[in-house]
Amino acid sequence: MSQAWKLLQHVVTKRGDANVPFAGLCRLLRSLGFEERIRGDHHIFAITGIIEIVNLQSIGGKAKPYQVKQVRDLILRYSLMLRD
Repeated sequence: MSQAWKLLQHVVTKRGDANVPFAGLCRLLRSLGFEERIRGDHHIFAITGIIEIVNLQSIGGKAKPYQVKQVRDLILRYSLMLRD
């Protein structure tokens, strides 16, 4: 099982939003097809066909819990799948 798959399962099943590694969440979004741009400490992710954007910031190497929830909501709402 790949790291992206494990993190996807962690995020979707709501197991500890405060304990998600920032770098892993960024990698997961890229694996889902999002494009990343960086402005200062903001990592902004967008994907064609979805109006919402995801703006992530790191706190001590972890993603902010409310941002993990935003990612989970997008994954579930749009039935996003990992790309090969």
